[in-house]
This record gives sequence, structure tokens and C-alpha cells, in this order.
Amino acid sequence: MLTIYGVYRSRASRNYWMAEELGIPFQSVPVMQASRLDNPISPDAPLNTMSPEFLAVNPMAMIPSIKDGDLVMHESLAINLYLARKYGGPLSGKTVEEEGLLGMWTMWAATEVEPYSVALVRIYDRSQENTDAGKAGIAVACRSLKRPLDVLEKHLASQEYLLGDRFTVADLNLAEVLRYAQTEQALFDSHPKVKAWIERCQSRAAYKAMQATRGKEPI
Repeated sequence: MLTIYGVYRSRASRNYWMAEELGIPFQSVPVMQASRLDNPISPDAPLNTMSPEFLAVNPMAMIPSIKDGDLVMHESLAINLYLARKYGGPLSGKTVEEEGLLGMWTMWAATEVEPYSVALVRIYDRSQENTDAGKAGIAVACRSLKRPLDVLEKHLASQEYLLGDRFTVADLNLAEVLRYAQTEQALFDSHPKVKAWIERCQSRAAYKAMQATRGKEPI
């Protein structure tokens, strides 16, 4: 059985959503971020990214990780590409060319979008959005996201999903990266095709199932 290490309130959400989409059984091991604890190495601390048990899985002390049989993998976006390839179905590539596009859009999400969407999350997580520094940071992130969203808006002008008419792992990966930026409503209002696309992605039953479990976790 697939084992996913990580709480839902982390990048592990991407892998939990993917497992729900694929309809595969999985075990969740809720590993918390060490940064959320006062003393993560205390003997009575909950399982976290600095716990010896987890460091044996991922010495980088980052979530998520997975174990699938004898295979151990890290990096949430790569994990989803692996799961799509292993289990097939409509979320995976049907041709070598489609496989290439799935990888391209996933790497694009990681390099061109996530640095700025994560910057937004960190500002809000630190309750800095109403400070001068926070407002400046939000402005920079939104300005940096404009070009990628302009590109995505044009790409989605004549199709509903990244590869055409069907939802794939690339849509899931990019939608989860962009979810971090959804605090900035004006950014999405100015890109109506992108806004409609992410709403389609987030209307899926598997996404709602993931979010329902995520909502039960402590903030």
C-alpha cells in the first residue's frame, strides 16, 4: 500500500488529492512541520520533520515523502508524476509527447509560479499582510505572477485544461501551486480563463475530499 508522509496542511495535500483522484488505497502518516513546534526534538514532541523516525525516511527533513513498496520518493510534484505514470488513466500521458507536456507544465509551475505563490503564503502565515513590508511583498509577488498568468490565460483561451479537454496531473500540480495565490482575488479576476480553470479543478470530488480532511487538521 502507498504510504504518504505529511500532514494535509502542507505540500502533501497535492499527493493526497492525487491518491483520491486515482482511487487507490493509501496510508497517511501525519508528519508535522518542525517549524510549527516550540521544541521539535523533545522526547514528547509529535511526529515531525525533525523526528528520527522521519529523518530515516527523508534526511532532508521535508514533507511530503512517500513509500510505495520498496520505493521511497520525495518532492510532491515528482511524486504525482510518478503516481500518474504508475496507475495510468486519464490523468496520465497517453503518448510520449503528452508525457513531455505533463513534465513541462509541472516544472513550469515549480519554477515560474511557486516562488511567488509561496511568498504570498508566508506573508499571510506570519500575519504580515497589513504591514508595510507585507503589502510591499504582496505587490512584488503579484507583479511577478502577472507574466506567468498572462501566458496561462492565453493558453486556456480555447481549451479547458492544460492538455486540452481533459484534466491531468499537470492541472492538479499547477492548481495546487496556484492555490497559494488565491488570497489575491484581483489577480484572478484579471485572468478570467485562469480563474474558471482553477475553479473547475477545485470542483472535483477528489479535491473536495482532500480539503475536507485538511479542514479537520489544526491550523
